[in-house]
Amino acid sequence: MVMRVRGERWTYEEALAWLRQWMEAGLTVVGIDEAGRGPLAGPVVAAAVLLPPHLLLVDPPLFHDSKRLNQKEREQLFRLLKHSGALFAIGKASPAEIDRLNIRRATALAMRRALKNLTKRYPSLRVDMVLVDGDSLGDLGVPCRFIVGGDATCPLISAASIVAKVVRDRLMVAYDKRYPHYGFAQHKGYPTSQHLEALRRFGPSPIHRRSFEPVRSLEHPASP
Repeated sequence: MVMRVRGERWTYEEALAWLRQWMEAGLTVVGIDEAGRGPLAGPVVAAAVLLPPHLLLVDPPLFHDSKRLNQKEREQLFRLLKHSGALFAIGKASPAEIDRLNIRRATALAMRRALKNLTKRYPSLRVDMVLVDGDSLGDLGVPCRFIVGGDATCPLISAASIVAKVVRDRLMVAYDKRYPHYGFAQHKGYPTSQHLEALRRFGPSPIHRRSFEPVRSLEHPASP
């Protein structure tokens, strides 16, 4: 049995104090979050983000939990990140990997890939600490602190949540063109009534997660 380690809980003020302290100590701190743990289709996407001080230590914060923003707001902040000195990279775990590993382990895999891609993209970057949204997912290869609700209280994790959400939504819009019957551009793979009706009519697509219900039951209906 895997032991689930509870993450810490920070207020915004505590997050800002820690970030200032680490920055003054010369440490490089990266935020990580994911998008797509709950959908029935598509990959889980993780983002690793390093913010420059003029974006990180703004009070009130520039970045917020991506779930509290609309699409236009997320896209605007994503463009800000791209053009203002932020460093970021993406990691993904495919539906097949989710089915093989389970969603928790696949999420950790996507996060490790995001970190690897970040250091590959910026070879001179040394990551000293990683702040991750949620409860512990285990060893990510670098010192980590897991923050429950961190996407709402820590601007570094909030920025990662925005990047992960924007990138995953764009992927699902692209999948909609390949598999137009399911409405992926609208629901992004989440179990809406539209999506469930399409699953019943057309069965699972190649990007559906076979280990998730009701996909599993639709692919392997019970014998009469």
